[in-house]
Amino acid sequence: MTITPPAGLLSSPGPGLAVLDPTHTALFHGLDRLLSGLAEGLAAHEVLGPPLLPAEGLVRLDYFRNFPHLGVPVGRLSTDAYEALSDGGTPDGLPLSTTGYFLPSATCYGLLLALTGRDVGDSGLRLSGTGRCFRNETHYDGLRRLWGFHMREVIYLGTKDGAIEHLERGGEFVEQLADRLGLDLTRATADDPFYDRGTSRAKLMALDPVKHEYSAADGTAIASVNRHRNFFGERLGIRAGTSGPAHSSCVAFGVERWVHAMVLTHGSADAALAVLADV
Repeated sequence: MTITPPAGLLSSPGPGLAVLDPTHTALFHGLDRLLSGLAEGLAAHEVLGPPLLPAEGLVRLDYFRNFPHLGVPVGRLSTDAYEALSDGGTPDGLPLSTTGYFLPSATCYGLLLALTGRDVGDSGLRLSGTGRCFRNETHYDGLRRLWGFHMREVIYLGTKDGAIEHLERGGEFVEQLADRLGLDLTRATADDPFYDRGTSRAKLMALDPVKHEYSAADGTAIASVNRHRNFFGERLGIRAGTSGPAHSSCVAFGVERWVHAMVLTHGSADAALAVLADV
C-alpha cells in the first residue's frame, strides 16, 4: 500500500520546533550539500561537533555576558519527577538538577573548545560541519526563527591574513551560490557576537566591522561571515605556529533559513526543489 505523505510543513511538536515533510527534507539535504561546497573548495576537514557544551568553557568565551538570554541549559530530573511523569503528570514545576552543560547555540563553539591549547601550525586549520543548534528566543516564526535548527559552519584558524582571505572567499561563495539559486540577497554589517560592547575590542569593531550578514528578500539572515581576530586564540590558548595566538574566522549558514528563502523566492517547496535539481 502506498502512503501519500502530507504536503507542506507537518504540525510542529512544540513552539519553535518544525518537522519537515519529504519535499522540504529533500530541499534541506540538497542545500546542505551545496553549502558544503565551500568546505570542499577550501579543503576544510569535515567533522562532527559535540551535542553539549561545558558551561566552564563558555564562561571563558564571555558567552553568558554577551548572550545571557540564548543559552539552553541541560538538567536532570529526579527519580520522583520521573515517577510523577509516568503517572501522567506534567513537567511544569518538576525539580531539575544542573549538569554544568548547555546545548550549543552555534556549531563553532564545540569545535573551538576542542582545540583548546592546540597549535594549528603556520599553515593553519580549516574545519566544517553541520550541527544541531538551540537558542532561546523571544518569539518563533516558522523556519525563519526556530528553537532547534541546523547550522553549517566553515571555520579557519591561523594567521590574520589567512582569516581575512577565508572570509573573502566565503563571501564570494555565498554570492555566487545565491545567484545560481535565484536568490536576491542583501549584505549588511551586523553586530558582532563575540565582543563585550563595553570593551576596547567592541570600539575597534565599530571602526572595523567584523560581521556581515546576507539576508533574503523578507529580511531573514541566512548566512554570515565573521572575523574573530585573535579572540578565541587568546581565550583558548590556540596558537598558529610562529604567528602567536591564532586568528580565526567563520562562514555560517542557517540551513532551515536557506530552505525558507528558497520557498519564499520560488513559491513552493516543489518549485524550489526543481530549481535545486538544475544547479
